Amino acid sequence: MTITEVTPEFLGQMPLPNPEEGDKQARGNVLVIAGGRDVPGGALLAGVGALRAGAGRLQIATCARNAPALAVAVPEALVLGLRETPGGGINPAGVEELTPFLEGADAVLIGPGMQDQNAVAELSALVLDKVAPGAALVFDARAIKDLYSARHFLERHQGRVVITPHAGEMAGLVSLERSEVESDAAGIARRVAVELKVIVALKGARTFITGPVDQPAICREGNAGLATSGSGDVLAGVIAGLLARGAPAFVGVCWGVYLHAKAGDCLSKTIGPLGFLARELLPEIPRVMAKLS
Repeated sequence: MTITEVTPEFLGQMPLPNPEEGDKQARGNVLVIAGGRDVPGGALLAGVGALRAGAGRLQIATCARNAPALAVAVPEALVLGLRETPGGGINPAGVEELTPFLEGADAVLIGPGMQDQNAVAELSALVLDKVAPGAALVFDARAIKDLYSARHFLERHQGRVVITPHAGEMAGLVSLERSEVESDAAGIARRVAVELKVIVALKGARTFITGPVDQPAICREGNAGLATSGSGDVLAGVIAGLLARGAPAFVGVCWGVYLHAKAGDCLSKTIGPLGFLARELLPEIPRVMAKLS
């Protein structure tokens, strides 16, 4: 299998959409469904990541108990508080409250910081059913595990769905051991991309990016400091923001993975190779993006 290296030259061949003088509507509307009872920060990191990637508008749906604090922490966002399951997750019964937001979104991200696996699986299937074809969808963390059972919903969105698993999450999706995924990361990523008709970013020391028909790519940038709590939430948000701006799914994933990795490289120089925080990646994203663009 031939795998292309993600470099500035490679990204230069597929530039991001330029809104020029367009207003915030032209830069897209992102809906982030995230943040369980005990992990509200996942919604914050992903949501701000989307804005740092250049999205125009941000809406966050999260557990009702966390909504007021999140609305204060992210004043740029509309924050919707939804009912909660006994396991601390977002209750799928509240999907009707989400429907107007799903219908108006250019990109929907679901998964960061979410709890209660059964609730996440049901809510993910409902989101796939209710989002209009044409919108982009990003599935992260627990929202990935049960996607094979939602294949009939995925079909109507093929070409616009992204999943961002690490090796452990991919192992849960394909019912393998983590070591088996790590030993054939590129092959398994390709298999899932073809079977589910999605773009896969299989995260790790090297991140493999592939779609059903796209030439597989690999990003070798980044460093060990990126392996920290919340880093994946930032990446998922950045990708969602780029897709909301109108980037094709494969293009948005390649750009998002590279921006995230280089942001970590910048922090390794200014703070140190270990110990920088996921939230410190956020202000680096537009700086790196501006240099590349």
